[in-house]
Amino acid sequence: MRILLINPNTSRAMTAKIADAAREVAGPDVLLDAVCPTVGAAAIESHVDEVAAAAAVVELVAADRDGPAPADAYVVACFGDPGLDAARELVDAPVVGIAEAAMHLAAVSGRHFGVVTTLSRTLGRARDLVGRYGMERACVSLAATGIPVLDLEDTGSPAFETIARHSTDAATAGADVIVLGCAGMADLCAELTARVGVPVVDGVAAAVGLASGMVRMGLGTSKRDEYATPPVRVPSGFGADSSLWGGEVTPQSANSAPNPATTAGAAPGRVFA
Repeated sequence: MRILLINPNTSRAMTAKIADAAREVAGPDVLLDAVCPTVGAAAIESHVDEVAAAAAVVELVAADRDGPAPADAYVVACFGDPGLDAARELVDAPVVGIAEAAMHLAAVSGRHFGVVTTLSRTLGRARDLVGRYGMERACVSLAATGIPVLDLEDTGSPAFETIARHSTDAATAGADVIVLGCAGMADLCAELTARVGVPVVDGVAAAVGLASGMVRMGLGTSKRDEYATPPVRVPSGFGADSSLWGGEVTPQSANSAPNPATTAGAAPGRVFA
């Protein structure tokens, strides 16, 4: 089974960290490729960033789909779940967003959960997703730590103590489970669980587990009505003319240097792993 994990921002360091967390929960039969765009938003911290992120997700899924060995499932590793619906239109395979997966598993793990995320300006989007996923009764708190996304690149960052404090506050206020509201927090899950004393759900691990389970069950994306294949196929270079993110969105692996083929006319959908 092959899962393509897409970090919609351009940080290779964060992509590598996310991939490590994902591989810890992936089964021995799972080949996990992690990619991010070479051009786009450095961090998803605004609605403008989310537009760029969604375009990157769409192009990377379309490119993989048209490649020699399409993935059996796709994971969108950004808590805003950018481009999730559009990606589901493109493939029959499961496409799982980390916010959706984390909230659903948190609701199974306990009656109530709290979300601990990055900047306060992202709380509106998180609240929207709570409503979209039908989690209004289960979600009892949304807290912003004030930590910029890229501060989470460094595994030795002091951000842990801030996240732990907000998680403890949420648990004290009645959250049975904590949901981490950023893919960049993936490596903190086990340590936070031990510190806070309630289950802590990392959306990356949740999405990989859910996606692999769906593949084993033979469940894919329904092609009836909303997620039916769009009437126009996504072209290579989707959104490339927009000055928001500067050009063609090509994938880069988290595990290798940029391949010169990407600048020498190679197909933009090739995943280097």
